[in-house]
Amino acid sequence: MTTAVNRLETDWVVVRNTLKLNRDGLIPAIAQQFDTRAVLMMAWMNLTALDETLESGRVCYWSRSRQRLWRKGEQSGQIQLLKEARLDCDHDTLLLLVDQTGPACHTGRATCFYNHIDGGRVIVDSDPLIDPDKLYKS
Repeated sequence: MTTAVNRLETDWVVVRNTLKLNRDGLIPAIAQQFDTRAVLMMAWMNLTALDETLESGRVCYWSRSRQRLWRKGEQSGQIQLLKEARLDCDHDTLLLLVDQTGPACHTGRATCFYNHIDGGRVIVDSDPLIDPDKLYKS
């Protein structure tokens, strides 16, 4: 026996105003490959980056180190296309289901989560797909 899901719909503008941003006006965004469900990376978004991502379909983050919008892949060519955006129950974290072109990590690896913590050891469990020096040509 299946139970029907009681789906609620709320206007995005209303929900957007309830997002729990940190003191810098940022919200964490986890990028996940839409088809394999591999967790690719975590980065930060401000409302401008989020709005641009939702409008354009190309993922844009906020770079805390550069203090500017960071369109994923603008230097490396390894872009993320948004397939679906989700918001957690507390409205304080985003999940972006993306189609990643090439490696997501600045180290040239497919994912930023390649350090496996195993008891008292940390094991690097994947090699770079691309030499990071070749990713970021001047």
